[in-house]
Amino acid sequence: MNKTVLAAVAGMLAAGGAIAAYQTFATPYADVVSSTPIIEKEPIYGDVVSSTAVTEMRTGSRQVCEDVAVEKRREERFGDKDGMVVGAVVGGLLGNQVGGGDGKKLATVAGAVGGAFAGREIDRRHTGGQKYTEVEQQCRTVTEPREEVIGYDVQYRRDGEVSTTRVEDKPGAQILLGERDKVVGYDVTWEYEGQTGSLVMDEDPGKRLPIKDGVIAVRSADTPPQG
Repeated sequence: MNKTVLAAVAGMLAAGGAIAAYQTFATPYADVVSSTPIIEKEPIYGDVVSSTAVTEMRTGSRQVCEDVAVEKRREERFGDKDGMVVGAVVGGLLGNQVGGGDGKKLATVAGAVGGAFAGREIDRRHTGGQKYTEVEQQCRTVTEPREEVIGYDVQYRRDGEVSTTRVEDKPGAQILLGERDKVVGYDVTWEYEGQTGSLVMDEDPGKRLPIKDGVIAVRSADTPPQG
């Protein structure tokens, strides 16, 4: 056989062996059926440049209390209205000492009536018992205008731009502007040789997933590369 032909045949056999070896040791892949982003809310902040209090004049009321010395009188021994009763008793006793029989009875009644009248008049004209001073707390409500802080005009910087907004409370170093959607991972469904499964990945896997030692070879963002 021609040496040239033998060399060509040998080359073909060598190439076929290499292809067979590649097919035997090539990395298998699972097909990605679906990849759904996992969404979480992420706060958006701006760096505070300055804040200015916004004030408004409003009318408000407050209670003012003070200690006041008040002059009072102590109660009489018999009270304010017992003079009439005491006068009636005394008048009746005095009338009972006059005469006898029906005259004595009439004198007793007359004495009681007169004594009651006299006692009542004494009560009316009497100025009361001993005077004394007592300190009392007296309160009153006063209405007055006052300046109130109703908010803050805030200048903040975000992405190199300075903007202004108004907030109710005095801000710190940062101000919350809102929130946005953030992709934190992917729910992935795969299929390989009639089998299906699912897993969570940090990144979108694309169309295929490598299989190593019979399992899906997944490297998350926190896992260092192997090899």
